[in-house]
Amino acid sequence: MTSGAYDAGLLAPGWAASPTASATSDTAYLRALLDAEAALTRAQSSLGLAPQEAATAVTSAAASGTFDPGDIAVRARAGGNPVIPLVADLTRAVGDAYGPYVHRGATSQDILDTASMLVAARTLDLLLADLERTQRAVARLAARHRDTVMAGRTLTQHAVPTTFGLKAAGWRSLVLDARDRVRAVRDALPVQLGGAAGTLAAFAAYGARDPGTLVSAYARELGLAAPQLPWHTLRTPIADLAGCLAFTAGALGKIAADVLLLARTEIAEVAEGAGGGSSAMPHKANPVRATLIAAGARRAPHLAATLYGSSAAEDERPAGAWHAEWEPLRDLLRLVGGAARDAAELAQGLRVNADAMREHLAVTGGLIVSERLVAELAPVLGRARAEALLTGAARRAPVEGRSLAEILGEQPASKDVDLEGLTDPARYTGFAGTLTDRALERS
Repeated sequence: MTSGAYDAGLLAPGWAASPTASATSDTAYLRALLDAEAALTRAQSSLGLAPQEAATAVTSAAASGTFDPGDIAVRARAGGNPVIPLVADLTRAVGDAYGPYVHRGATSQDILDTASMLVAARTLDLLLADLERTQRAVARLAARHRDTVMAGRTLTQHAVPTTFGLKAAGWRSLVLDARDRVRAVRDALPVQLGGAAGTLAAFAAYGARDPGTLVSAYARELGLAAPQLPWHTLRTPIADLAGCLAFTAGALGKIAADVLLLARTEIAEVAEGAGGGSSAMPHKANPVRATLIAAGARRAPHLAATLYGSSAAEDERPAGAWHAEWEPLRDLLRLVGGAARDAAELAQGLRVNADAMREHLAVTGGLIVSERLVAELAPVLGRARAEALLTGAARRAPVEGRSLAEILGEQPASKDVDLEGLTDPARYTGFAGTLTDRALERS
């Protein structure tokens, strides 16, 4: 058995082996921390605050790959964060001549927050790619099944007819909503640079004349945004990440919830393209992708809640609130990234059973269109009498084993009404097709 492995995801099949698993691993976080340190020296060098040789030396040492995340993790206990031992290792690797330029003017939170934004940016890029795959696959389903009629269900019961195309168009709308939120947050992710207490005093002591110029240079080095103020205890970027990720988990969770319902054995209106097996029951093809997405949707809000709760951070650096963010932020990135991977696979392979949908429309013997019959009979009988008539007929139909059309046909008020046509569910989908077309126009 191999020992010393990190982040394998043994109990996390929802994100294991996903692109975001690699992007959020201990190695990836260490890489981001080193990138943040090297970029800081380069930014200072670009403004004449450090020699070019120092920038070259720090960048080269940071890229050397000689740093051990396991060792740093253990040593981080002494100071409460991994930046402190990392700075010591990086300074030693750079050497005596330029070691003093490592981390110069910064505080641990500057580097760890900036590294978190780098990890988030790199992860969100992967997440956006999977959301794009998902929306394209769902758009194809919506177009293909624009007029595939199925039972609309409210409070678990048949309500009125709808179409699978409209359902899929709704899924896509949520995915696009999530994409837009994630993209906006991704584009706004900022570097962190404030020094010991958010005043950048040390940078001024080392010769910086304009804080905005220094922060902008740092942001350019890393491809992140330049914040107006240090945000050590102004946690808007973390809250924004929490919000867009939790929403994305819920949006994908809606798709999963619908698939899990419609894929039940006794319903079988959809099926995953490649269902998962069972350790005990050879006949099973479980909706595994939807199951994992649904599990993520249940966990994400609680992780986001921790991040929101950490916004109430005291002083210029809090004891505990900042530290409480690190793990739930990474878990949330992993969880949602894995869900997006699974959602793309689910949508690309989803099989739709239009015959089962059509068969289920007839289960209630026409009751699914009772709303329409009220509207048709109200001008003749008045709304109150029409509703009373339909209510009575609806109660008799399942008891007597007859269709709604048969029972209504015995009523004098219905003698001139085309009951067979009016009780055909396929003729009562409202503007489902038009709404689907409209939804698919969104780019």
